[in-house]
Amino acid sequence: MPHSEIVIDYGYGGLNPVQFGRETCAPAHAYGPAVRTHWLLHYVRSGKGTFVREGKTHTVSAEEIFVIPPYVETYYKADEEDPWDYIWIGFTTGDTLPEAFSRPVISCPEAGRIFEEMVQCRNYDSGKSAYLSACLWKLVGFLLESGKLKTDYVDKALNCIHSEYATGLTVQGIADRLNLDRSYFSTLFSRRVGTSPREYLCTYRLNKAAELMTVYGEKPSTAALSVGYEDLFHFSKAFKQHFGIPPREYIKAHKTTGM
Repeated sequence: MPHSEIVIDYGYGGLNPVQFGRETCAPAHAYGPAVRTHWLLHYVRSGKGTFVREGKTHTVSAEEIFVIPPYVETYYKADEEDPWDYIWIGFTTGDTLPEAFSRPVISCPEAGRIFEEMVQCRNYDSGKSAYLSACLWKLVGFLLESGKLKTDYVDKALNCIHSEYATGLTVQGIADRLNLDRSYFSTLFSRRVGTSPREYLCTYRLNKAAELMTVYGEKPSTAALSVGYEDLFHFSKAFKQHFGIPPREYIKAHKTTGM
């Protein structure tokens, strides 16, 4: 018999739970063909069965998740001799989900712990939907982490530059945080981005400084400090080398041409 929880649809941004339950299926229990208007995940605790999505049939066994996307016709049937025992959760989202959700079946034994945590929502009343939303985010984070075959050092370096350019960030500092030799890190970065990490960091800072001065009306001294340059002379020299004119002339030119 199925046991479902009353989940209030609060319309949360991100991952918004709309239904949750668990069931020990009767032999040959089946559902569909049907179309859902939300995402629906079934984590199989034990047993086996078949799942049909977009015309393809898949055998789904213990420690696997079968994935039903919104507006996709599916059909599933528990085995006659060893039927499923599963936990399901339905949710809506406007966010991009991990690549794993594009697969009809996800093999992920470790995810069982998160689904078992979801069962604890029965101990919540007004906080049930928020609790399940948190569990969904935990599942997404786990799938993102387990689906990454290797660490993408360049992506991490770019994110570091984009978020911390205003600090005293250095190429050596980035390499140290990634536990990489600086020379090796620079080679990886240059191959991927087409320029060295030092050049990229400098260019990113100077472009941000130009934006601060021309769009937000900041003085060169303020812009310099805001993008990580403590020495105004060093900033002016780097700015002129990059843009061809000093900061103050750049501001005047921008006002004159309306660039």
